[in-house]
Amino acid sequence: MTEQTTLTTADIVQSESPRHDDRIEEHRNAALLEENEAREFRSQWEKIQASFVDEPGQAVEQADSLVANAIKRLAEVFAGERAKLEQEWDRGDKVSTEDLRLALRRYRSFFDRLLSV
Repeated sequence: MTEQTTLTTADIVQSESPRHDDRIEEHRNAALLEENEAREFRSQWEKIQASFVDEPGQAVEQADSLVANAIKRLAEVFAGERAKLEQEWDRGDKVSTEDLRLALRRYRSFFDRLLSV
């Protein structure tokens, strides 16, 4: 998350499939991002929110970019987890029902958060 790119939510819709990130560690809890990544996103949000009074238009553009980067990162996390499962399948390894249950639980958790009001 150290590299700042100007990404918009519109870019995500038009982009290709997310790339797989080999550095992603396996997650087995409800957290969607690692703690340090979430902290960095929150820190960036606080700076954007604080800048709204002086530069509201710029703050909204920065907020869109931050949301786009967060969505992109989430897509990378899920793509990485899927890639790990596919690697096991490709090697002929049997993926345990428990591993699949945990993967589905993470998808459900994410999906529920997306649809929450």
